[in-house]
Amino acid sequence: MRFYYFGKYFVPPFTFLIAVLCFSPFAFGQGVYPSWVKPKDILKGPLIKPEQELHPGDIFRDCEECPDMVVLDVGAIVVGSEKYTSEKPTRLIRFNRPFAIGRFEIQHSEWQSCIDQKGCSHQPDDHDWGHFRMPVINVNFGMVQNFARWLSKKTGKTYRLPSEVEWEYAARAGSRQNYWFGEKVGKGRVNCRKCGTPWSGIGNAPVGSFEPNPWGLYDMHGNAFEWVEDCWHNNFTNAPNTIRAWVEGDCRFRVIKGGSWYYFSRMARSANRQKNLSAVKSYWLSFRLVRELD
Repeated sequence: MRFYYFGKYFVPPFTFLIAVLCFSPFAFGQGVYPSWVKPKDILKGPLIKPEQELHPGDIFRDCEECPDMVVLDVGAIVVGSEKYTSEKPTRLIRFNRPFAIGRFEIQHSEWQSCIDQKGCSHQPDDHDWGHFRMPVINVNFGMVQNFARWLSKKTGKTYRLPSEVEWEYAARAGSRQNYWFGEKVGKGRVNCRKCGTPWSGIGNAPVGSFEPNPWGLYDMHGNAFEWVEDCWHNNFTNAPNTIRAWVEGDCRFRVIKGGSWYYFSRMARSANRQKNLSAVKSYWLSFRLVRELD
């Protein structure tokens, strides 16, 4: 009998077929995308002025096509949790310098600017959900890095993926609970499976469809998973006690954070961390960037 490799096991053909059906993106049945729900009208951040001094809480853009960025203040965070092995051990990390992070996930329109200006060559599939205010999807880790390089060259500023620590700091917005608003996900606050939104278990919502966290950041919980810079490690044992990304070791897998419309609420917790092959893209995976401050 021929056996197939699934995960870390070799299984017979019938078992393999059942596993594929159970874990395929269409196994749950997605339903009809709610195109009747119109995106919220959120004004773009102001263009930064020459020699402008940025302060915590400021929203700005470096150029007309650039994403909105929000300046975060110095502070401290207890990274991880004691709930799951992959999130242990917790550690206290201090932020001694402010930095800016994307107000929203990068949108299709911003990615299209990179294509139009010859900085990107990949045209991401939008899964027939449209482009207007939608997070860009179906981009792998290398494509994301290329977008950040294009934006850095265009603006003369350093744009990059956040480290896992930076991402969690931004998502928590000072909270020690599962979500910035509390321990339980509730209904209609996060776009995740069975979370009571028009998009739950069906697809991505337009960015900004839900309430921002206290630091003005949208969709840190749910909607689309987000790439971060770190290579995957099974837990935080021997992790650096700084804000920098942990990029030593086998980097075929990268950390993704935030959960998505496709997965249940546990995945959307601030501390939750998952892995994704760096070369693999998905319709439930997007990203936002950090912009370093001078």
